[in-house]
Amino acid sequence: MEAKAVEKYIKMSPRKIKYVIDIVKKKSVEQALGLLLVTPKSAAVHVRKAIQSASANATENFKDYKVAEDSLFIKEIFVTQGPTQKRFKPRAKGRADRVLKKSAHITVFVSDGKNGNSEIISKQVKKEAIV
Repeated sequence: MEAKAVEKYIKMSPRKIKYVIDIVKKKSVEQALGLLLVTPKSAAVHVRKAIQSASANATENFKDYKVAEDSLFIKEIFVTQGPTQKRFKPRAKGRADRVLKKSAHITVFVSDGKNGNSEIISKQVKKEAIV
């Protein structure tokens, strides 16, 4: 089972968010939320919100399959650039400098590793074959 959440129009540069996303890639949801709680970056708040939303989507949408929140992991998480606002800042001698206010979109996919996620299952089979 796989669920998705998108956090849109975050008033922050995608590059700043990417540093935080790299911390939580391929981790369990519980572990990622714990790491984000103690991360001092301001982007951690937005990433945490997106992961919580994806986790809630998974538990709500797959009630019939009894998906537990502690069995979920982050399958894929990435940030894309949103629209850029263009502003001008007055400078000396009547000139103006351009200020670009960037925004970002965070997309999170969470999965429990069952039904359709063959790469996780194949990794488990390989580990068992080695042991």
